[in-house]
Amino acid sequence: MTNIILCGGSGTRLWPISRTLMPKQFVKLFHDASLFQMTVKRNENICDQQFIVSNAEQYFLAVDQLEELSSTNNKFLLEPIGRNTAPAIALACLALDQEEVVLVSSSDHLIKDEKAYATVLEKAKKLAEEDNLVTFGIHAEYAETGYGYIEAEGEEVKAFHEKPDAQTAEAYVKAGNFYWNSGIFCFKAGVFLEELQRYSPKIYEKSKIAYTNTKNNDSTLRISHDDMQAIPEDSIDYAVMEQSARVKVVAADIEWSDLGSFDALAKEFEKDENGNTQNENLIAIHSKNNFVYPSKRLISLVNIDDLIVVDTPDALLISKKGDSQKIKDIVKELKGRESDLHHIHLTAHRPWGTYTVLEDTPGYKIKRIVVKPGKRLSLQKHFHRNEHWIVVSGTATVTVNEEVRLVRPNESTYIKMGEIHRLENQGKIDVVLIEAQVGEYTGEDDIVRIEDDFERV
Repeated sequence: MTNIILCGGSGTRLWPISRTLMPKQFVKLFHDASLFQMTVKRNENICDQQFIVSNAEQYFLAVDQLEELSSTNNKFLLEPIGRNTAPAIALACLALDQEEVVLVSSSDHLIKDEKAYATVLEKAKKLAEEDNLVTFGIHAEYAETGYGYIEAEGEEVKAFHEKPDAQTAEAYVKAGNFYWNSGIFCFKAGVFLEELQRYSPKIYEKSKIAYTNTKNNDSTLRISHDDMQAIPEDSIDYAVMEQSARVKVVAADIEWSDLGSFDALAKEFEKDENGNTQNENLIAIHSKNNFVYPSKRLISLVNIDDLIVVDTPDALLISKKGDSQKIKDIVKELKGRESDLHHIHLTAHRPWGTYTVLEDTPGYKIKRIVVKPGKRLSLQKHFHRNEHWIVVSGTATVTVNEEVRLVRPNESTYIKMGEIHRLENQGKIDVVLIEAQVGEYTGEDDIVRIEDDFERV
């Protein structure tokens, strides 16, 4: 069995923790592990391989976190743009043997009862081997308006229902035969493609063309931008599951959450005697039932109840509990302002390491750059800035035009505007340096890549 892990989401409902270039599935929320890593560990002993479908920009986050797990036998499908779950799953299934049973799971879900999960998965696998499309239904513990619902009679699906209003959700819970739609699926690759071709033929045909044109090696398939753009955008639910007559549901009491809001996330953190998040940097006086996301700064609350407080180095969120679904409107506002705050943290992860913006002022920007052993930045130039590099630790190999030299701790080098240059770490420890950019424009898009190990443009 192959585990198809869908990694393309941006997790905007958990802003400012989650950003486009560091979405919630890669944020280490629990015990220094990300939801993506927890998904891999949960399934790698059950499945023969992981097939990870990822946005091309997030590929290196996934690779780094797999290395931390020492995880092997992983395959990647890289999407230049997202077209929702139906095309993502179709492209992965096209790359597999048509008799292969696949488990489709999201990379950002929390499942705490892994013993029950393994039992449910065995049942789903048997149904999939009988040529059924299997979905996992979560027992509806309360009237949740943020989930879709599955109406069922035993294993038979009667209907799929969209996210309801509160009154309708209450009726679903009272009826007793409605499940939350988990977004977890199990089926043979070929059976899914047959049903996709029957009910969403345009998605099937365009996905097949895109796969045929795929650039790939043994472990990574890259879809071209134009081919991906040509595939109609749709979810697996709309494209197949809600139309097919071959759908079965397996009831799954597995302590599942999609962590789709801070209200959901708050339930997973330990509380003190007043219902506030356990946090060594929190002082709460006459305050109760507050969710405070761990911060390096001291946060003090006085006579405050039922709030969500999320503190990051460059953004502070304060919301009433129960209203955190509206955070997506903040992200929309940030996009309208052409702000980068929805897109990237002060610390950005790159395939070669990280950089942290220490100061960003009109006319100059200061960064702390970390280059991992054996990695190098692209060969590049800038039109609007000069750069001054001061090495703090490690030994940097620096190319400027035709000159290559070593720069050691407490040494520096200067790159003039327009000069072709590259930074490389040929050593065995991280290279850490401070970069001062000076110029009329210091945006990240002032990079002309001439050569790149990671095939970025």
